[in-house]
Amino acid sequence: MRKNKKIPAPCFYLLISGLILLLTLLDQASKLWAAKRLRGREDISVIQGVFRLSYLENRGAAFGILQNQLWIFLLFSVLLLGTVVYLFIRMPHTGNYLPLHLAAAVLAAGGIGNTLDRLFRGYVVDFLYFSLIDFPVFNVADIYVVLSILSICLLVFFYYPDENFEFLFLKKKRRS
Repeated sequence: MRKNKKIPAPCFYLLISGLILLLTLLDQASKLWAAKRLRGREDISVIQGVFRLSYLENRGAAFGILQNQLWIFLLFSVLLLGTVVYLFIRMPHTGNYLPLHLAAAVLAAGGIGNTLDRLFRGYVVDFLYFSLIDFPVFNVADIYVVLSILSICLLVFFYYPDENFEFLFLKKKRRS
């Protein structure tokens, strides 16, 4: 795809919505599997001493902070998703911005996946555990969030020049 070729809006929104839906469904399916197969059972060692599947009901955020503060997570989710929607609307629908659109879609899917858990379960299902480094137990949506934020940072700092972000401003800057 040429970098400046405009993607028709219906195709663009269908692509992005489909990606978000697919990733959210994958996250939710993995959590349903974990709840059915891992809850109340011994951990499953995938790589001895390195990685295992370990069911956990997380009522907080990363590293167990903000336990039982559902309203904070819901507020943050609404702000995150609102920001992503704003970016989808404002960002040009050209091939040049496709990597940024895709990263934002993955971020949205991660936010939606964990928000659905909080809304319908009251907690987030975590089940992936790197025992080698004793990293906190996490899930597929967490992977989406971390990788998308990393991708967005790399794109913003190293791929796109500053003038590529003029779309963020409501008023166009006048050039002298």
